Amino acid sequence: MLTDLVRLRRARDTMDRDYAEPLDVPALARSAHMSPGHFSRSFRAAFGETPYSYLMTRRIERAKALLRRGDLSVTDVCFAVGCTSLGSFSSRFTELVGESPSAYRARPHEQGAAVPACVAKIFTRPARNAEPVRDASPVRNAEPVRNVEPVRIGEAQHAARP
Repeated sequence: MLTDLVRLRRARDTMDRDYAEPLDVPALARSAHMSPGHFSRSFRAAFGETPYSYLMTRRIERAKALLRRGDLSVTDVCFAVGCTSLGSFSSRFTELVGESPSAYRARPHEQGAAVPACVAKIFTRPARNAEPVRDASPVRNAEPVRNVEPVRIGEAQHAARP
């Protein structure tokens, strides 16, 4: 139903905006004017994951950005993104990113610094049950180009003429 989808999008927007706040399914369901069970089922049907998984993915996504800065400890980042347990945060981070938060923080991130934030967000978004997450580095993840002959500027235009 269209009204349900509008309500679900509002709840999702709340999670995107207030990810650091203590959000739970009953509170989100109330904001969507649904029962918690109906909200969870509808959210999963509409967006492909449970509300909790979506919220944790947003939190881990924000945590990655904070860890790339390098000025906060893993514990500070954990609490800054709304997680209350360092152990749960580290476990979920490792599950989604493929490495521990401290290992992610320790490795260099300068290569991806020149990439616009909107592009980096796509490449650094945590993926669940998918291929390993690619780094934002366009050089390291670029596919090699094979069997392509170099063309000088202007040649392609002349070659197309009869």
